[in-house]
Amino acid sequence: MTYPVNMTITPKVQAFFDDATNTISYIVQDPTSNSAAIIDSVMDIDYAAGRITFGHADALIRQIESQGLTLEWIIETHVHADHLSAAPYIQDRLGGKIGVGAKITVVQETFGKVFNEGTEFQRDGSQFDALFEDGDTYMIGNMQAFAIYTPGHTPACMVHVMGNAAFVGDTLFMPDGGSARADFPGGSAEVLYDSIQKVLSLPDEMRLFMCHDYGPNGRDIQWETTVKDEKLHNIHVGGNKTKEEFVRYRTERDAQLAMPKLIIPSLQVNMRAGEVPTDKDGNPMLKVPVNAL
Repeated sequence: MTYPVNMTITPKVQAFFDDATNTISYIVQDPTSNSAAIIDSVMDIDYAAGRITFGHADALIRQIESQGLTLEWIIETHVHADHLSAAPYIQDRLGGKIGVGAKITVVQETFGKVFNEGTEFQRDGSQFDALFEDGDTYMIGNMQAFAIYTPGHTPACMVHVMGNAAFVGDTLFMPDGGSARADFPGGSAEVLYDSIQKVLSLPDEMRLFMCHDYGPNGRDIQWETTVKDEKLHNIHVGGNKTKEEFVRYRTERDAQLAMPKLIIPSLQVNMRAGEVPTDKDGNPMLKVPVNAL
């Protein structure tokens, strides 16, 4: 697959770090217009209290409104297992289309069974406005963006490239953070390695923006690097590490990891494009499957 890379375009990127989930959300602006996209928004949840709020999303909304931007896209790089999307809340206030990878249908089918969803839960991705296939392009004002299919962490992961900026979701972390786990249902360390090679085949100067950072070894939180830095220094794949080395490490590491604290609410909400499921009376309600994950 040949992707339409255009390194001459430098979009304006504003990052918003969420302390509760170590997630970075982005506002990305076309440099020649007021058109913008939001990448990986966050809806706040106090899981113990069953309380949802929108402080993080409101900060994104205020920034867009204060700068007079027009929101055209709300992009999910994948179905997140560690935070809840605020996409419909933002869409209600600012408009824009909600987009995700076309393999969302695989995620919906898998977790529709885990959460014992009934036939009323559509497993065709129809909750989203756009389903991206590998190489699909779309416009943000005058700036062409495109999606790269990068499964391995989940079956629906996509990297979104906008000019000289690529938003990698959980496919890669900062060089000292390595890569995301590959042991969720539908994940694969072998496939993740191949997906990472797609990202590393982009131009060395391509800016890479992370979805998460955890400040390894006590360093300050960071979210921007380059293809070149990842190729040279990424602790999991840098320095021409082989697939066999990566798979061995990733498999051993994943076996030691606990489930993300918010995986149960996150999956139920995010496979619905950010909508909270309801009970038969229409009340917002989350399920807790026992011994199913």
